Amino acid sequence: MAELTPEEKADLKERICDILEVDAEEVTETSLFKDDHGADSMLAIEILAMLERQCSVEIAQASMARMVNLEGVYAVVNQARAQL
Repeated sequence: MAELTPEEKADLKERICDILEVDAEEVTETSLFKDDHGADSMLAIEILAMLERQCSVEIAQASMARMVNLEGVYAVVNQARAQL
């Protein structure tokens, strides 16, 4: 399966911002969910579950350590898609 399109990335960003309860303008590809946006482990699990639903992939919980920002989320999803 192909890598995330710009439209898919924008949709995922919007959904992640909803989970984090922050404005999309505040979140960059490299801003850190925990340090910059106050995310905790429960929100990280919620993001993981949303990604699996939205992208129809299975993501190992070990990959959560890489999902510290949008850049990491996109990489993990692309990797999961490549394994389909």
